[in-house]
Amino acid sequence: MPRQRSPAQCYDSQRDSMEEKEKAFKYKLDFYYQSALIYLVTLILYVVIRGNLVEKRFEYVLDDPLLYVIVFFVMVSFITLGLNYIRNRRLIVQGDTIVFKNKFHERRVDAKDIEWIYVGRETRVQTSGRFQVIVFKLRKKRRLFRIRVGRYEKEKELIQEINRIAAHLPKRKHPRWRRPRITDR
Repeated sequence: MPRQRSPAQCYDSQRDSMEEKEKAFKYKLDFYYQSALIYLVTLILYVVIRGNLVEKRFEYVLDDPLLYVIVFFVMVSFITLGLNYIRNRRLIVQGDTIVFKNKFHERRVDAKDIEWIYVGRETRVQTSGRFQVIVFKLRKKRRLFRIRVGRYEKEKELIQEINRIAAHLPKRKHPRWRRPRITDR
């Protein structure tokens, strides 16, 4: 007699099969953390050096216009970090669908809607030490979608998933009037 599965086991097996079909890649916030900390350290060092070593008093530091510029950069960098953290951007690959998702919006792109796709290098832009980029064009749209691989976690796995989808799609067509560039290889 076959062994009966409990509802919890059925739920676990369904969840495991869903995880195999859906792969999520979170947007990295490393750059925002680093810039915010660098501006904060710059502010602290400027106040310490200007207040202690040069003037010996902190009241003169508050009249300095350069201090206000540094404070402005610190505030903007922390606000940007906070907004990107709240936004919680993710790229989800579900079967043959690419989903651009954040806290407020979700956009689905099916493989059948993609006119062409390019997975390769972009020499002019280096993101997190990576030159790789994914560019695709949707049918009936002029705008190209550009995914910079270095901006997402699990970069190699993201490339594998996109290559799996790209295997069934046409590659980018090169115009004849232009000589091939290094990014076209």
